[in-house]
Amino acid sequence: MGVTGYAGLEALRLLLQHPACRVTYLASHSHPGEDVAAVHPHLSGLGLPALRPADPDAIAAEADVALLSTPARQALVLAPALLDRGVRVIDFGADFRLKDPAAYARHYGGPHTAPGALGQAVYGLPEFHRAEIAGARLVANPGCYPTAALLALQPALAAGAVLRDDLIVDAKSGASGAGREPTAAGHLPEADENVWPYRVAGLHRHGPEIEQELALAAGGPVSLTFSPHQVGMSRGLLATCYARLARPLPEAEAAAIYGEAYAAEPFVTVVPGLPATKPLRGSNAAHVAVRVDPRVGRLVAIAAIDNLGKGAAGQAVQNLNVMFGMAEDTGLPRVGLLP
Repeated sequence: MGVTGYAGLEALRLLLQHPACRVTYLASHSHPGEDVAAVHPHLSGLGLPALRPADPDAIAAEADVALLSTPARQALVLAPALLDRGVRVIDFGADFRLKDPAAYARHYGGPHTAPGALGQAVYGLPEFHRAEIAGARLVANPGCYPTAALLALQPALAAGAVLRDDLIVDAKSGASGAGREPTAAGHLPEADENVWPYRVAGLHRHGPEIEQELALAAGGPVSLTFSPHQVGMSRGLLATCYARLARPLPEAEAAAIYGEAYAAEPFVTVVPGLPATKPLRGSNAAHVAVRVDPRVGRLVAIAAIDNLGKGAAGQAVQNLNVMFGMAEDTGLPRVGLLP
């Protein structure tokens, strides 16, 4: 659902190459009845189903799992209807990420109206919730900013190497993270060769999501400053994160903490250099690096992802693989497109 948007389109691209998946239903609120190739000409000649409205009965007759790439609050209606009909759901949006309904109401413009589904939802970051995802009927696919921030900070917090207060996430995303709807900021003359902050000082909706998951790793509440930025590039996300050291920490020990945390992970690599976004373009990979600044007693952790890959559609397919007992990397590229 929402296949004409950037994240939905990327999910379709990945699923068309997935050896165990068949795409049976394409839903679009804005283009019902049209050929998807009329919206995205590069999909011509693939014999894809026509775009249809999101009809839970019709979807249940044709699909085992539904991927919802819809605006906030739409999944509150769609997900419970699909679950009631036996369809598993992976929601790209935020409707089931926050466990506290009051926090959801504060940040998403109204009450949470699907508490039964919320109780079933599993936060879909496989590196930290793999066992729960394997048995889930509803997976809340993380946002792109939280994915990078959590991959950067969780190992240090879980190891007790840093303090829970005064965490800082400074993150920059490509313009596709803002969606396909035209905006003045996304207009090429405004966006090209430009970088700007937005919704700082606790105003971005992803902040509570990051705090919720970091608190789980830390074993208690955290204090977070989150500053998102948009960059004049189409895709990619880089998060540079800062935390105060809980004790003197040699950089080799910090590297060992991260190396151990991600040693068995198919998509997360602790790199010796500093991560960059372009090498990850089109992949589900994440590159993480950690440094220690002993002068100010801070740990600096950096994570780079493709915001449409590991930050959205790639992660959704990774979750799908876990849910259905397949090898986690099935149908997913680990190597990006370069140049």
